[in-house]
Amino acid sequence: MTEPRKPNRNQMRSAARLYAVQALFQMEQSGQGVDTVRREFETWRFGVGYEDGEELAEGDADLFRATLEGAVSWQAKIDQMTDRALVAKWPIARIDPTLRALFRAAGAELVEAKAPPKVVITEYVDVAKAFFPEGREPKFVNAVLDHMAREARPEAF
Repeated sequence: MTEPRKPNRNQMRSAARLYAVQALFQMEQSGQGVDTVRREFETWRFGVGYEDGEELAEGDADLFRATLEGAVSWQAKIDQMTDRALVAKWPIARIDPTLRALFRAAGAELVEAKAPPKVVITEYVDVAKAFFPEGREPKFVNAVLDHMAREARPEAF
């Protein structure tokens, strides 16, 4: 029996982004606070194996925490940026809650300016593909995040 491969840094960062979207979704739906949800994810979800052999990747805990904290701290700014990127008749309050969580997680990274905007956009489009593999949502996410990135970090374009 072979040992499972340890995920590389990029895989861990990608997993952290996926977990951040899930955690933000959970916070909105359950009303739980950031500390409670963060502890739950770090304790019970990072690297968990399932009966069907699937295993969730170990997430980059630092990026996960920073994304959650940033999304909570900057939520009003991120939501305003998202609203400006959306069609006037579809404010952020009317969109799918998974997309809302995704925009907040990505927005936190765009506002914090630690990763290049193109990396953030690509990573969160991939997250959208995980949640909506057959839909048009990944293209929608790409367009909205491009608009948000240009607003948050115009110097990068």
